[in-house]
Amino acid sequence: MRVAALQFASTLDVEDNLQTCLQMIDKAAVCQPDLMVLPEFCNALSWYQDQAHAWQLALDIDGEFLQSIAKKAAQYNSFIVINVSLRRQHPDITVTSVMFDKNGQILATADKQTLMGHENTFFKRADQLSPIVVSEYGNLAMFPCRDGVTCETPRGLAIRGAQLFCDSLNSFALDEAALHVPARAVENGVYLVAANKTGALIPEQILEEVAHATNIPKQYLYGAGESQIVAPDGRVLAKAPYNEPGFIYADVDLHSARSMQRADKSQVFNNRRPELYQDIAKPALAEYCQGGDKQVSVGLLQVDDKTIDPLLGISQLKRRIRDLNEQLIVLPELCFLKQAYAAGANDLATAGKLSDVLVREIAASLKPEQYLVTSIVHFKQHKAVLIDDSGIRFSQRQLHHCNRLAWSELADELKICRLPWGNVALLTGDDVCYPELAKVAALKGAHAIVCPIDIQQAWEADYGLLSRSAENRINVIACSRDNQLQSQTSRHTVAGLIAALPYDFTLMSTWQKRQFDGHINYPIVTRQNSELTSGFIYPNAATNKLMSADTDLLSQRPWQLSDTLMKKAESLPKVKEASLCEQ
Repeated sequence: MRVAALQFASTLDVEDNLQTCLQMIDKAAVCQPDLMVLPEFCNALSWYQDQAHAWQLALDIDGEFLQSIAKKAAQYNSFIVINVSLRRQHPDITVTSVMFDKNGQILATADKQTLMGHENTFFKRADQLSPIVVSEYGNLAMFPCRDGVTCETPRGLAIRGAQLFCDSLNSFALDEAALHVPARAVENGVYLVAANKTGALIPEQILEEVAHATNIPKQYLYGAGESQIVAPDGRVLAKAPYNEPGFIYADVDLHSARSMQRADKSQVFNNRRPELYQDIAKPALAEYCQGGDKQVSVGLLQVDDKTIDPLLGISQLKRRIRDLNEQLIVLPELCFLKQAYAAGANDLATAGKLSDVLVREIAASLKPEQYLVTSIVHFKQHKAVLIDDSGIRFSQRQLHHCNRLAWSELADELKICRLPWGNVALLTGDDVCYPELAKVAALKGAHAIVCPIDIQQAWEADYGLLSRSAENRINVIACSRDNQLQSQTSRHTVAGLIAALPYDFTLMSTWQKRQFDGHINYPIVTRQNSELTSGFIYPNAATNKLMSADTDLLSQRPWQLSDTLMKKAESLPKVKEASLCEQ
């Protein structure tokens, strides 16, 4: 299947915008695509004087604009996905993606579930799930822009069988191409075609005025472009330039999507545990995250735990910890214990005894109000532990099955540890690979997620950990052994990182510590690159989830449409056949 993403600018002239769409479709048709994806708000700029103006610029589903797009779909024998503002029962308007089949018939529509900023003033949110369309190539799904910044909408579509996401964007944020778009593809094991706007996103004549009023530099009020086509493993198959009109295309095979197999052959979708994610389908509590220190020092400590004598290694670790002054120290998963349980008959008893020694020696090395996180073996349990100078202060058992730690009994709840400087969730094993779990941690009030892990696939460090931080406004600290892994571009050493939250984050407010650089919620990243990697996290910054006006990352989630995340994939009804869609 050949797919194409088209990027171009729009104005407030609906007829002019229709001609732009038709011309761009004509240009992209040269590559003979089976599917073309166009940007968000193709009919008009999303900039309105009042509700009457928004209604005037919106389209009727059977009007000339969309009928003209339908004719192009038939002319070029191609599916076309276009996003527009659509009139519903007056005065309601929705932001809607429309999919045409190769005969020019409307296959499906998908309303935007999560509105951004002033969209909350003019548009109505979706009140039903986005559809899955069964095509001759595979299962297709649509969502626009803000719906892909967080995990819920794409995850629900993947659980219901989607193999390709069509993402229409209207974004000036550089985060979209750098993080959110590839993260949504790789964490769900699907292809993703993202088409973004170029040109001014507000009327040219008021650019200076709006830049001053919103504190957003003028040069960042333009569509970023950077449309891309991403494979299920995170490889970017094609990417368009910054803010230049044009199109890209790539050939994809949807039968290779949704395997989501880990390096140890674990199947991510099979190992999901919906019973753990119930908070996602409920409204956020009014006081989900409060307080927290402004700054906490963190150290990721890399150790050589391949030694023949783990007791000697633990003794050396003890001396090393005594020299550290960081408030929080994190070690990789099962430090000095991996050899014990992995050798021969999986000697968990030996690993358990070594765990006791490890905890005792670490506790003896820590200063008051200094904490260390790693994971240990306790009987048939693999658990992350937070250790202070008196011993284990808090523990969290592994929550999802993975084949490399198949012996571990799983916990039934994600718990939160309350420390003097903030609330912490511990994730170990493969738990951080499940975006649902990070969402639950944020909803439970965590300021930080601490992960003693052993990274198995490059996407975890390239996108996964960063996305968990960005979409939930939560600090993420992950320490891993350094492993040689294949990323989207090359084979390289992959280890852990510190993803800290910038205090300046909310759009249309004055930023105090940095200037807006085109990134809205990309975290401050310190990658693990030495024996000791030091950095800081900012717990109090996690209390601000307000991305823009009326756009709180947690309270404005589409929780009413998240029931799918509470179900096992195999328990869901199958998508309907041919040109029908599941509503």
